[in-house]
Amino acid sequence: MSGDSTSASGAGADQDRQAATPKALQDVTWDVDEWHGRMLIDGGGARLGKLQDVYIDIESDQPEFATIKEGTFHRHLTFVPLAGLRVEPDHLHVSVSKAQIKSAPSIDARGQELSKDQESVLYHHYGLSYVAPDTVRGRRLARR
Repeated sequence: MSGDSTSASGAGADQDRQAATPKALQDVTWDVDEWHGRMLIDGGGARLGKLQDVYIDIESDQPEFATIKEGTFHRHLTFVPLAGLRVEPDHLHVSVSKAQIKSAPSIDARGQELSKDQESVLYHHYGLSYVAPDTVRGRRLARR
């Protein structure tokens, strides 16, 4: 996925992105195939839903968000940040609350992609810094 990037921003920008990625997530050895279908649990122990997809940062190749299915009649995928992720044998513990997730941006369950503007709204909803990459698509996240 990092092949999508056309940025020529140099080593300084790479260091800035590395510094912006939470240390706990940098240290996680991740295998998306192992994460699919695992239950996401919030900091208070509430079950959030099973992981559907993982979205990675195209420049750092690090997992940034997961999606979970929500809704009874209008099924949609809600984004959950993976910053502070703790991987357990049967679940994935995230650092945000169920209340934050309930009001988070979502997409149609049939595979809609986020626009650059929607990505910005998503990052800001969770209080995360967002800078659009210098790529043809202009989007930071890619589904894995």
